[in-house]
Order: sequence, then C-alpha cells, then structure tokens
Amino acid sequence: MNTESLAASLFQQLQQGQGLQQVSQQLGIDQNQASGAIGAALPLLLGAMGRNAQEPQGAQALLGALQRDHAPTSGSGFDLGGLLGSVLGGGGGNATNSAGILGHVFGGNTDRATQGLSQATGLDSSKTSQLLAILAPIVMSYLAQRFASGGNASPGQLSQALGQEAQSANSGGLLTSVLDQDGDGQLGVGDLLKLGGGLFGKR
Repeated sequence: MNTESLAASLFQQLQQGQGLQQVSQQLGIDQNQASGAIGAALPLLLGAMGRNAQEPQGAQALLGALQRDHAPTSGSGFDLGGLLGSVLGGGGGNATNSAGILGHVFGGNTDRATQGLSQATGLDSSKTSQLLAILAPIVMSYLAQRFASGGNASPGQLSQALGQEAQSANSGGLLTSVLDQDGDGQLGVGDLLKLGGGLFGKR
C-alpha cells in the first residue's frame, strides 16, 4: 500500500482522461471550479467514512457493502469512465445509489455536508449536492477495488486507511463543522452517537 492518501490518489485519477470534463459539464461550471470542488469533496466523503469505520463493526459493515455492491468484476479493475457513465446516466442499481450511500456516510446530515461544501467552495448548494451524488459511488467503487477485491479484503486495513483520511480531513475543519452535532467544535463519542449508528450497519 503506498503512502499517498486515498483522496489524493482518487483526485489524480479524476483529473485524468474525461473525468473532470464530464463532472464540470454535468454541474455547469468550468473545470477549474470543478477541480477545486472535487478537491474539497473527496476528503469530506472519505473522512466521514473514516469516522464511521472507527466504530465497532463499522469497518466490517463497510467492507461488506463494498464487496456486495461495489466490487469490480474479475479483472476489470477500477473503471472510472464506465462508472461515471452509469452514475450520470442513472444506471447501476445499488452501486450508484448516491442517496443511499450519502445517507449512510453522513448519518442523515447530507444537507449539512452539502451546505458546508458550498461554503468551502463558493458553489451553490444545488451544485455541491450534485457533486456529492456523483462522487459517492465513485469513492465506494474505488475503495472496493483497493480493499475488497483480489483476496485483499481486510477490515483492519480499511479502518486504518480511512482513519488517516478522517484525521487529514479534520485538520481542515470542514469535517468537524459538518459532523459536530453538539457544537463544541470537536468530534466526540456523543457526536457519533447522534449521527445514528455505524456505516451501513443497523441502529
């Protein structure tokens, strides 16, 4: 496993090929704006997943969801172009169910995440909502390719990697502002409990 962060690695892949262009066209913004917004949204998504994956059974539940709905077919790897096509075209079933993914990731605080991302990027909330909906299935597919395929499945590795993403995202303040439920400027056990259960687990 290389030391580059998951967010940075995925961001680089989105910058290549047609990914950035497709996202910017879908949102109706220029590619520089889209690049900046993606750069803010990926750490937020991965950081929130990291918070959930630190809970008991959280990483195991996430890994199960990755294997069930997002693992690449044998030998196909991470097909960003095909995945973007499915997300933007409305196909793909559970693998591209953005609302379901975001609901689990943010524990009912998707609107707060959308608003926080809007404030951070200067885009209106309808565009940041669209962006999170586009990126959520992509992040899940990327994690599945990294941690849930080829016999590499390990809740511990997934939890550790996502925990590092959470630390990085939290240093920027956006993750705390989105997920801090009791307003004390910190993320504690009380905040996690108020978010409503573990990622992809039952309450």
